[in-house]
Amino acid sequence: MTIESDHDFQELKVIGRIVARILQEMMQRTEPGMTTKELDSIGEALFESYNVQSAPKITYNFPGYTCISVNEEAAHGIPGDRMIQPGDVVNIDVSAERNGYFADTGGTFIVPPTTPQKKRLCYATKLALSSAANKARAGMPLNGIGRAIEKVAKTKGFKIIENLASHGVGRALHEEPKEIASYYDPDDKRLLTDGMVITIEPFLSTKSRIVNQLDDGWTLVGAEGNLSAQYEHTMVITKGKPVLLTVA
Repeated sequence: MTIESDHDFQELKVIGRIVARILQEMMQRTEPGMTTKELDSIGEALFESYNVQSAPKITYNFPGYTCISVNEEAAHGIPGDRMIQPGDVVNIDVSAERNGYFADTGGTFIVPPTTPQKKRLCYATKLALSSAANKARAGMPLNGIGRAIEKVAKTKGFKIIENLASHGVGRALHEEPKEIASYYDPDDKRLLTDGMVITIEPFLSTKSRIVNQLDDGWTLVGAEGNLSAQYEHTMVITKGKPVLLTVA
């Protein structure tokens, strides 16, 4: 969507702050021995406490309140009986709706103990998000987002998961501009415009450029032994730096 009024902006700030707080609390309360379903139940209670709806559930009938992906799972992991173990790479993606407005955020963390490679993966992905956001200004090419992510990935020695993308958001979970690539696409001639609401969510990985869907119809996984990280903000494009909405 494109923001048309202060009311739009204020509503987006509220839902953005809520999803950021839910993500933060879920990450803080994750413990070894907990199942991903138990972790999602914490999310469910938080959705209820904030009086918001799970965006993937109401949009796509996703079988969970949040997407929780572990280790080889890159995205859209269904909460279930999988037990979280020490050393796991865990990604939580939280998106919600309130008063007809949507916000989307995500983050990756390591359940201790960690390793130098896992630390570098998370650091590089955070850096890719920050670098891409700094290039996201009104009037600039949309593909500058992918160019910035690609530069960080190459510099830090990681791969980009190419079939996962950023997207427009605001009045729906996924809307125009759709499929904002995390790599440089010279054929994409779209421009960023003032007031546009988008996500930026790079996925960097240790092995895989493509992820495939499991038979459950949702979970996306890479090659055996692959690890990936994702960080995501919903933001409003301006003539200067974007306004990050998904901050607690």
